[in-house]
Amino acid sequence: MTATGKYYRIAFGLAVFTIIYNILEGLISTYLGFEDESLALFGFGADSFIEVISGLGIAHMIVRIQRRPDSNRDNFEQTALRITGFAFYALVVALVATSLYNIWTGHKPLATFWGVVISIISILVMWALVMGKRKIGKELDSAPILADANCTLVCVYMSIILLVSSGIYELWGIGYIDSIGTLALSYFAFHEGKECFEKANSEKYCGCE
Repeated sequence: MTATGKYYRIAFGLAVFTIIYNILEGLISTYLGFEDESLALFGFGADSFIEVISGLGIAHMIVRIQRRPDSNRDNFEQTALRITGFAFYALVVALVATSLYNIWTGHKPLATFWGVVISIISILVMWALVMGKRKIGKELDSAPILADANCTLVCVYMSIILLVSSGIYELWGIGYIDSIGTLALSYFAFHEGKECFEKANSEKYCGCE
């Protein structure tokens, strides 16, 4: 196996790991978020499921560029991007509406302990993935893989938001902070959805800025 082939294999492995991790994170976060009535944790988990769809497109992209380095984005990738974009927008509408309702009614989560735990784990895992993807992207001189690394970095930011909102509630019991954290997650989800549509309609590989 050539060095290039080895790096593409690692890149594909990172993409598959990202998919599997997001599935597990989504299942655990939505369940615990529902049980603890923490909208921020539940929304974080729902975002993880959407990232799975995006991850499938990334894995497919890596296989494509390995086989045909100069090829353009194909129908599978464009469809995955559009589905992901619609899903992010739908999530934003649901989270914003529920957040505002919770603020209006004064709803408080039962606990946010698991939000703290899950966010810390997510920060560590996602940061390791960012570093791994950046290293492989530089070795292959691949703009698409480097762009994916930047998108994974957005997941780190969202994890930090979950950590801050969950931690503040655990320490001081400020009820509306869970909803404020959810609105912040919605902001990033909106921009991720926007970027998905931009990617689907062009051949550029945005950096999820």
